[in-house]
Amino acid sequence: MTVWLGALVAAEIALPRLTIAAEDPLALARQRMVAEQLSGPGRHITNALVLTAMGKVPRHEFVPERLRYQAYQDCPLPIGYDQTISQPYVVAFMTEQLQPKPTDHVLEIGTGSGYQAAVLAELVAKVYTVEIIGDLARRGAADLKRLGYTKVSVRAGDGYKGWPEAAPFDAIIVTCAPEKVPPPLIEQLKDGGRMIIPVGPAWDQELVLLRKRAGRLEQHAVLPVRFVPMTGQSQRSEVPKPKAGAF
Repeated sequence: MTVWLGALVAAEIALPRLTIAAEDPLALARQRMVAEQLSGPGRHITNALVLTAMGKVPRHEFVPERLRYQAYQDCPLPIGYDQTISQPYVVAFMTEQLQPKPTDHVLEIGTGSGYQAAVLAELVAKVYTVEIIGDLARRGAADLKRLGYTKVSVRAGDGYKGWPEAAPFDAIIVTCAPEKVPPPLIEQLKDGGRMIIPVGPAWDQELVLLRKRAGRLEQHAVLPVRFVPMTGQSQRSEVPKPKAGAF
């Protein structure tokens, strides 16, 4: 009797997991990603809300269909236009460093596929995200809408300029690397706000965390990284700019 009851209890515990896997075949891969790449040895992402968001957002929906089998691997992936979707650990690390709060309004520079914006949308009140490549902005906006991320507004434009009409922001996250922090982003950061941004020349960058206190900036480097460079005004070059507009 004891053996039979034990088997029954084990079966009842296993059933919900099997149901989840049937509804979302990649759910188990996503759980392994969280356990092994984010909270595992040497990684130490500890914010429970960030880990929950990373375990919920379907990363495979934000990569090209031919690469979906690689969606939960520990690496960045190409998304077209010489851009990438960041490594899951980097997304989780940057999100955790921002210390997101449910009431926050957050600006993201570099929408890319829309994955980082989706993770943030699980944690904050509103996300504004700017992408300089018009086709990526449109695709990201469409995928976010399709997946039900109504808290996210997407704009095609030069991220160097931020989104002044929606400022000030409680937090700003930048997923492309300028050589110096753009002054408009500093101006649009609320007093007491946080910014996480990769800074430096191509392939020699540091992820920098900034806090704005009484109009002054405190900053320190937190991680060596490699991001695609910020284009547009940041490079002082004639980069074709898409017509600005929200999607």
